[in-house]
Formats: sequence, structure tokens, C-alpha cells
Amino acid sequence: MGGDTDFSANRGRLSGKIALITGASRGIGAAVAECFAREGAHVVLAARTVGGLEEVDDRVRAARGSATLVPVDLRDFIRIDELAAALFERYGRLDILVGNAAEFGTFSPLGHIDPATWAEVIDLNLTANWRLIRSMDPLLRAAPAGRAIFVTSRVAHRSPPYWGPYAVSKAGLEMLVRIYAGEIAKTRVRANLVDPGIVRTRLRARTFPGENPAPLPPPESVGDAFLSFAVPECTRNGELHSLPTAGNKLQSVLI
Repeated sequence: MGGDTDFSANRGRLSGKIALITGASRGIGAAVAECFAREGAHVVLAARTVGGLEEVDDRVRAARGSATLVPVDLRDFIRIDELAAALFERYGRLDILVGNAAEFGTFSPLGHIDPATWAEVIDLNLTANWRLIRSMDPLLRAAPAGRAIFVTSRVAHRSPPYWGPYAVSKAGLEMLVRIYAGEIAKTRVRANLVDPGIVRTRLRARTFPGENPAPLPPPESVGDAFLSFAVPECTRNGELHSLPTAGNKLQSVLI
């Protein structure tokens, strides 16, 4: 890990908190990182793209926040264990975990999907999040109010044809987080899900290359949903917050 600075002077609803955010080099992950940094958290930014991480770091610093950059491919699962060890050595805890990194794969009938593509999507969207829970749970328990937030999609509930790897991975992720939430119910840790809906991200553009992105809400529009689950005062556990595709009313659905 590298690039961190003193963050003791920050003030806000997440003052002094340590927040690990995956997929933080662009889109929703970057927006959440900036939101949390403005609220006083020291953000640990994990992603594969070094240039993207550096750009987010510049924006965090411009907002008088602080960040640690972790270039990592989460499908290299041992690196997740190593990251947990580094966080423990440096901070002794983790206050907030945001599991955001994801890959879409391809539109295809199930029988036509290349096994390598299937593995890439399931490994990143599902297995990496299990590995994050496995490695970060002791650090979340060591925090005064550990909070875990994972990014899902409404396709997990709709069984859409040709969305196989992505839809299956998100359905599995929701079950994973439900089980984890039940297991930590008697601790100070809380785990929840956010469905950001349709947002103007690179993943969306790659999935729908012919779509006009201009009318879509920007990633920054979802920051408050994540913040509501990240603050120590949040007592909700095992919930899914689904943002509508139109309007600005946040809908909460117990899962």
C-alpha cells in the first residue's frame, strides 16, 4: 500500500474511519471514495487501473481528503489476504468495506458462454467478495462499528435471458451477504446491499454501447445511499437499498 497521508484533521460523519473500496478507479467506486473522503474517512482505494487510482487520489486530495492506493486484481485471491494483513498491521481494524468491483462478461445464451468468461465474472463479482468477507471480517469486528456494503443489481431478481454470468453472480452475492448479515447479527458489524440502478458508468457503456449516456444519473448521485449504510449510527443489517431509475426517492426493501 502507498500514497497515504495523515487524515487526523478531517472532520465529518466518517471522521477518522478507515474505508476500503474496491473498483475505486472510476464510476461508482470512485464517487463513493470521494464522498467518504469528504466526510473524513481515510479511503483505501483498490483497483486494477493505476492511472485511474491516481486520478481519484488527486480528486480526494483536492477535497482535502487522504487515500492509500492499492493496485490489485481481486481475482488474485491471495492478494486479498495480503491486503487484510497490511491493514491490520497499519490500522488494527477496518471500519468500512465497500465491495464494488464487478465485471459484466457478455450477452449470450448459457450454452454459448466461454468457460473462461464465466470464471472471470463469477470470480470477481462473487468469489472475490466472499474472500473479502473471509479476510476482512476480523478487522470489521475489531472496529467500534464495522460496516460492510456490497453493490448488487436488480437483474438478480429478474432472471433475464442472456445475462447469465452477471445475473447469477449478483444473485449469489445477495445470498452471500444475507448469510453474512445473519452471522454477524449479534455483533457490532452490519452488512447491507445497494442497488444503484442505472448509472452513467463505464460498465454501463460497455454493456449498452448504443445507449445515449447523457440522460443517465452520474455516479455521484448514489453517494448518499452508501453513506447511510457507512455511518456508525446505522443499525440496519441484511437490507437492500434500491435506487429507482427515475426520480430521486430512495426505496428500501428488506431482504
